[in-house]
Amino acid sequence: MGPSTATVKCPHCGKTNRVPSAASGLPHCGNCHNSLPWITAAGDDDFGEVVERAAVPVLVDMWATWCGPCRMVSPALEQLATERAGSIKLVKVDVDAAPALAQRFRVQAVPTLMVVRGGEVVARQAGALPLPALRQWLDASVGSGGEG
Repeated sequence: MGPSTATVKCPHCGKTNRVPSAASGLPHCGNCHNSLPWITAAGDDDFGEVVERAAVPVLVDMWATWCGPCRMVSPALEQLATERAGSIKLVKVDVDAAPALAQRFRVQAVPTLMVVRGGEVVARQAGALPLPALRQWLDASVGSGGEG
């Protein structure tokens, strides 16, 4: 089975685009050609393809449906993915649906955030943070990409 797709609304022109969960390049708007936020999900079966082989650093959100702080931090993570469109990919992993990944990364608490670059975890943060702290942590982990 091939990679799944998600629909993403372009923050520049508002057009809805289909974005694959895994691709060799970066997603761009079919209308205005700006970089799109790359927000997708992965599980035990496709984590390697979606995350470890990504061309850009991946912000991995290990979360659970029953977790209140996970739901609170999700909009901030999506905002970061939008701010850094073209330089990072946000991948959400439901730990209850992906028990092998939760075990592999020794997830003790949700949310657990990780930055994966070239298949290696280069940064890790347990617990939800407010947007400014998340932005600072992400910039320290991957280098700031906000200046464009």
